[in-house]
Amino acid sequence: NVKFAFGRDYIIPKPFDPRVLLHVAPAIAKAAMETGVARQPIEDMARYIENLEATQGKSKEVIRQIINMAKSEPKRIVFPEGDNEKILRAAQALIEEGIAIPILIGNEAKIKSAIANLGIDLNGVSIIDPSTFEKAEEYAQELFRLRQRKGLTLSEARRLITRKSRTHFGCMMVRQGDADTLLAGIDTHYPETIRPALEVIGRKEGLSSVHGLYMMVFKKGIYFLADTTVCIDPTAEELAETAILAAEKAKMLEIEPTVAMLSFSNFGSVNHPLTQKVKKATEIVKQRAPELTVDGEMQSDTAVVSEILQNSFPFANLKGAANILVFPDLNSGNICYKLLHHLGEAEAIGPILMGMNKPVHVLQRGDDVTDIVNMAAIAVVDAQNT
Repeated sequence: NVKFAFGRDYIIPKPFDPRVLLHVAPAIAKAAMETGVARQPIEDMARYIENLEATQGKSKEVIRQIINMAKSEPKRIVFPEGDNEKILRAAQALIEEGIAIPILIGNEAKIKSAIANLGIDLNGVSIIDPSTFEKAEEYAQELFRLRQRKGLTLSEARRLITRKSRTHFGCMMVRQGDADTLLAGIDTHYPETIRPALEVIGRKEGLSSVHGLYMMVFKKGIYFLADTTVCIDPTAEELAETAILAAEKAKMLEIEPTVAMLSFSNFGSVNHPLTQKVKKATEIVKQRAPELTVDGEMQSDTAVVSEILQNSFPFANLKGAANILVFPDLNSGNICYKLLHHLGEAEAIGPILMGMNKPVHVLQRGDDVTDIVNMAAIAVVDAQNT
């Protein structure tokens, strides 16, 4: 499974680059129709491309469904790292496909120079320089109001907004309604994106924490893994929140959720504080979301192998394999998703941040342009449902 990426060592696409199929084949088909060579013209080129994409596996089909949902109502995405080459290329793709309306944050001259050097077309894209933005003082005053009892002075708020932190600036755009969602993190560590988001946008009322989710796309199906990025040692309350929020995200993507609360114990087979925590979390979920199909505590193979459930635990609420796996701590969740991604050959889509007042999503430092476009589509769908 070679992952092709444009760069110094890869300019001319190879025949086995899966992206070629989606551009070259439609172009040939279109030329054949225009010249009269084609005996059976393609009436719906978009559907034709979708069918081609479906031949590349389940992950492409899932992503295309999400992209189509995003295209139905594009939203404004602010990119704090507006001068990053990958972000600029992704912005071009988002505009061309009608997925989103990108807003690039940074020095305007620097961004325009980068666009020219890359030779891409971003005519009409919004570029905002925090140091000259007309609402910069309004943003600084609001940030000061939010953080003045947390040690932040007004002068420091002004520095954060105009010079020091484009992520704070982008989050303030979302808070003030000047953008619908934010996507950041390609040049920073994960906490450096979440911290400004929590300070400016904050988590939803009634939640004890925010939570992280990954979609793992296999050839045979899709699984949602949580929490994989935020809560290190969650309480039973936080585990319950993770389960309910993950189920909401699955429904948002038009996937019916079935939830397994994971442990090293199967339904009381081991009596230990760690297993009791998961058992309690399961009870909380059942109380708060009685319509949700959920059970636990259970071992991971019990959760994903229907035969084990049916033969050994016929009393379980789950009658088939779960598609949402809630891990008892960050250790197990983070380790599992990375192993599945690299050894199990699953495509990892995320991290998807759950529980924020307004949608904020985080990129990984190694993400390529396709990853950014995929996360942007999820961010748009999230904003549509906010």
